[in-house]
Amino acid sequence: MGTTTTRKPPVGRRRALACMSAAEEKKSHDCIALDIRKISVVADYFVICTGDSQRQVKAIAEGMIESLKVKGVRCWHSEGWSESSWIVLDFGDVIAHVFLNQVRDYYQLERLWGDAATVTSDK
Repeated sequence: MGTTTTRKPPVGRRRALACMSAAEEKKSHDCIALDIRKISVVADYFVICTGDSQRQVKAIAEGMIESLKVKGVRCWHSEGWSESSWIVLDFGDVIAHVFLNQVRDYYQLERLWGDAATVTSDK
């Protein structure tokens, strides 16, 4: 007799989706998650999103930290708060990048990590 089991997505994927959700609550745009497990040892997932002002970039990053903290996930390290044009958050298996528009356009992380699969919501 076969039993049907529903498999949960990997923990890192759930964290990446939680980061995206938190960013969207703060009105970020162009938010994507990349599965980099097969091409990097740095992390399992990158989340990349954009804010329209330095204040919004900070709010998005703070929202991600708070949202994951509620789930018991610690932000191990962060950088970029003083300028707030590119804030990087290290959640261990997920690295989140929150950019100002022009900074994201300049660095083009999606192109740099072009071999990574795009993560879609489980909805």
